Amino acid sequence: MNVFPPNARFDFFGKRFIAYALSVLLLLVAAGSLATKGLNLGLDFTGGVVVELGYPQGADIEAVRDTLDEHGFDQAVAQLFGSSESVLVRLPPSGDSQSRVADAVLTALQAEAEGVTMRRVEYVGPAVGKELFNAGGLALLVVLAGILVYVGFRFQLRLAGGAILALAHDLVVVLGIISLLGIRFDLTVLAAFLALAGYSINDTIVVFDRIRENFQKMRKGTEQEVMNASVNQTMSRTVITSGTTFFTALALFVFGGEALYGFSLTLLLGIAVGTFSSVYVASALSLDMGLKRQDLLKIDEREKAKQVEDNAS
Repeated sequence: MNVFPPNARFDFFGKRFIAYALSVLLLLVAAGSLATKGLNLGLDFTGGVVVELGYPQGADIEAVRDTLDEHGFDQAVAQLFGSSESVLVRLPPSGDSQSRVADAVLTALQAEAEGVTMRRVEYVGPAVGKELFNAGGLALLVVLAGILVYVGFRFQLRLAGGAILALAHDLVVVLGIISLLGIRFDLTVLAAFLALAGYSINDTIVVFDRIRENFQKMRKGTEQEVMNASVNQTMSRTVITSGTTFFTALALFVFGGEALYGFSLTLLLGIAVGTFSSVYVASALSLDMGLKRQDLLKIDEREKAKQVEDNAS
């Protein structure tokens, strides 16, 4: 008797070792890039000089960025600050004094636009950036710990292990690609990483929930057959959800400009890697770590017994 439903057309778990090889290759490339190149930390983490400039008729922010690039300030970050008349320019630390750097920026921009004035100059030390970086790393660790506790309590410890390994896989691979491409790692990229942690685990939980449901319904299939059918059943939902999110992030990437470049690129990479890992890392590793049908059925029996006790009381 064929235990597969009509929509179970692809043997995902039969090809999981090919996917494992791809994951190992991606992880090695990511680890190698992080070890040799490191991260291109943005001014949010390294500190530097902050210059606020005033424009009488409003500023063309793209023209400001082009002007700064032409005058050798290729690492400067320029953005509108509150209104189109106010521009904030952040520059990395240099050997020159902050006043000299600010004067050079003002001179370059005054040559392209009349009436540009300097409103303030500040120096942000690297200690603040280091504190932000450590806080971001701590936030990721808290997210991982929370997911481990939730999945372990809601499903089973082997599934929790698979979910955490999948999430760590996603973050390391995306971080390695960002390092390899030399993308500036700033607070917007860190925010994208935190968003990806939630996005990735959400897709994994949907697959896990269907696996547990099918372990109750499909009594004659092996663990691999039941899990394969579960992934096939949720694949349409995964494709629609991931596709919608991917094209939203793609719109940000195309039309968001330089300010959203790192954020949107991180989301695009994370969506692609996270969709892959929901099947071939989280679920497949849970299977190879020895997940059995009775592991999830015991949890369901406890929940049913608790419901009976609650109803009786």
